[in-house]
Amino acid sequence: MNRRAFVAGSIAFLAAPLAVEAQHAGKVWRIGMLSDISPREFPVFAVFERRLSELGYIEGKNLAFDFRSAAGHLDRLPSLAAELIRLRPDLIISAGRGTARALKGASGTIPIVFVAVEWDPIALGVVASLARPGRNFTGLANLATELGAKRLELLREAVPRLTRLAVLWQRSRADDQFRATLEAARRLNVRVISLELGDRPPHDFKTPFSTATQEGSDALLILGSPAFFPERKRLAELAIQHRLPTSFQRPEYVDAGGLMSLGADIDDMYRRVADYADRILKGAKPSELPVEQPTTFELVINLKTAKALGLTIPPSVLLRADQVIE
Repeated sequence: MNRRAFVAGSIAFLAAPLAVEAQHAGKVWRIGMLSDISPREFPVFAVFERRLSELGYIEGKNLAFDFRSAAGHLDRLPSLAAELIRLRPDLIISAGRGTARALKGASGTIPIVFVAVEWDPIALGVVASLARPGRNFTGLANLATELGAKRLELLREAVPRLTRLAVLWQRSRADDQFRATLEAARRLNVRVISLELGDRPPHDFKTPFSTATQEGSDALLILGSPAFFPERKRLAELAIQHRLPTSFQRPEYVDAGGLMSLGADIDDMYRRVADYADRILKGAKPSELPVEQPTTFELVINLKTAKALGLTIPPSVLLRADQVIE
């Protein structure tokens, strides 16, 4: 081998990372965010932003966000997705099922990282499989359809008299969750009372709660939806008012007065989304980044609410709780 050629090649190889760093010096990375509800209304956005900061991305310095929110009007998502694509961000964060569907139809090139807390990315067609996404989409998936059945089982343990279950849901956001709940209810010989809420705000929560009471519901399962999160305190108050033991997907609902929740650590999921964003900005291809699934789930129980409902939570359920609010 020609020594001079080898040395020259080695120097070029070693200098390549420096050249990339020099190329990116002073660059402002643009991250687009498309969501049903404004991202800053959710505490997890601060978790995502904080993790980006730890990785060296500072808003106003080398990072800029392009936000597009439908403010609860899902019919606006396709036009907002197209608008965001025209801005040509370096990558896009998709927080909901409707946003992922809209982005799927709008772009096949810009990297998209999703947080699938309430929907299945395979069923929606944004990835071919969890191991090999195969498109410009990747991210984290909670697979809430499987979790819904477990939530019903735990609610049945907490409320042994449960034979009639009211389910509050939105078809556009949770039809797959609802089907899984129906299957689990059939196995447990529980009758389901469907309380389907419309998509367009403002939402009328009083009517479905009154219906649940009139139908003799023993408990209420609220399926995941971004539209419900800002109303978590109102939902908890209505549940107590109508004496309905209620199960949610996220602990923030229990902090607001709900009875119990079972779900993945959403904060950790958003930290991982920031890690995915970092890898993509550094050159990784979404099609080659496997979709991650959470490995730990949190059961949170509010004993103050149980007392207000006149309900005694069995020790077998309490012993499995990760957090108990007293």
